[in-house]
Amino acid sequence: MRFLITALVLIFVTACVPNDKSREEIVLHGKTMGTTFNVKAIKGSSSVTQQELQKQVDDALVGVNKAMSNWDKNSEISRFNRSTSTEWTPISRDFSIVMQEALRIHNLTGGYFDVTLAPLIELWGFGTKQDTPPQPSPLEIREALESVGMSTMLEFETDPPALRKVNTDTSVNLSAIAKGFGIDKVASVLEQNGINEYLVEIGGDLVTKGNNAKNEPWVVGIEKPDSATRTVQQIVRISDKGMATSGDYRIYKEVNGKRFSHIIDAASGRPVTHKLASVTVIADNAMRADGLATALLAMGDKRGMALAEREGIAAFFIVREGDHFITRSSSAFRKFEQSAEK
Repeated sequence: MRFLITALVLIFVTACVPNDKSREEIVLHGKTMGTTFNVKAIKGSSSVTQQELQKQVDDALVGVNKAMSNWDKNSEISRFNRSTSTEWTPISRDFSIVMQEALRIHNLTGGYFDVTLAPLIELWGFGTKQDTPPQPSPLEIREALESVGMSTMLEFETDPPALRKVNTDTSVNLSAIAKGFGIDKVASVLEQNGINEYLVEIGGDLVTKGNNAKNEPWVVGIEKPDSATRTVQQIVRISDKGMATSGDYRIYKEVNGKRFSHIIDAASGRPVTHKLASVTVIADNAMRADGLATALLAMGDKRGMALAEREGIAAFFIVREGDHFITRSSSAFRKFEQSAEK
C-alpha cells in the first residue's frame, strides 16, 4: 500500500542516552503506506511496554490504510470510488476528518488542493495503474477533467459523516493528506498511553511533542531536492508541531527527455511546470502540514509565498535556478530557522 504524493524530510536521530528513568526512550519501527515509519517516545510514567505499543501503532496504521488507501481494493475509499451511485454514502469518522481538512485547504488555496484529481493522477502514471501510456493525449486529459472538481463534483456532510458524488465517474485520492493523518493517529495512540513527548515519522513527514531523551527540542533536517544525493538543505528544531515536505524530485517521470512532475495542476490537468522543487510546511499537526505542503507546491513559489504570508503559514521553499537552488522562507518559518542556529 502506498501514499505517493509527498517528498522526504531527513530526520536526525541522534544517539540519546537518558539521564534518568523519566527520560527512558521507546523506539518503534515498521512499514506502512509503501514506506517506513519510526517512533521515538519518552516513556515517562507510562506503564505500556514496547511490545504493547508496537501492536497498537501497527493496528492504528492498518486502520488508516483500510479507510483511505487507493492501493487496497477493499478499502473504504476504493469501494466509494468504484460505486456509480449518486446517493449519500456514509463514511467513517477518520475518512470524515481527513475530508474536512482537505476541503478547508481546497478553499484556502483557491482549488489548488483537490482530492478529485484521481483520474488525472492515474492517467499520468502516478497512481495504482502500471500500464499507462508515457503521456496522455489532450482528449484524454479533457475527458478526465470532466469528473474533477472537489467543490463541484462532491458533496460532503459531517453530521453524520457522508459523501456524495455529483458525477458518477468522480473518484477520490487522499494521498496528499492521509499520510499526515496517519502520523497524527499514531501520536494519538501514544497520548492515550500517557506518553506526551515523542517524534512520529512516516516517509519523512512527522509530528513532534515535548523534547527528546536529552530533554532538548527535536532536531530535523529538510532534504535538498536532489534525486542523486541525500543531503540536508536546512536544519530546524521543532516541538509540538507537525512538519511535511512535498517535492518533485523523487516522484516524476521523463518522456523523450522532458521531465513531468507528479504534482498535477487541477485547472489544466497537466503536471506543474514552474521551478519550485520542494515546499516544507510546519503546522499544528502533520495532516495540515501534509496537505498544505502539496497545495503550496502546486501553486508555485510566487503564489505559494503570497498565500503563506497572508495566512501566517510557516513555509520553506526551495526553487531551481539553473543548476543550483535558492531558498525562500515565509515570515512564520523564520523563527524555526533561527532556533536551529542556537
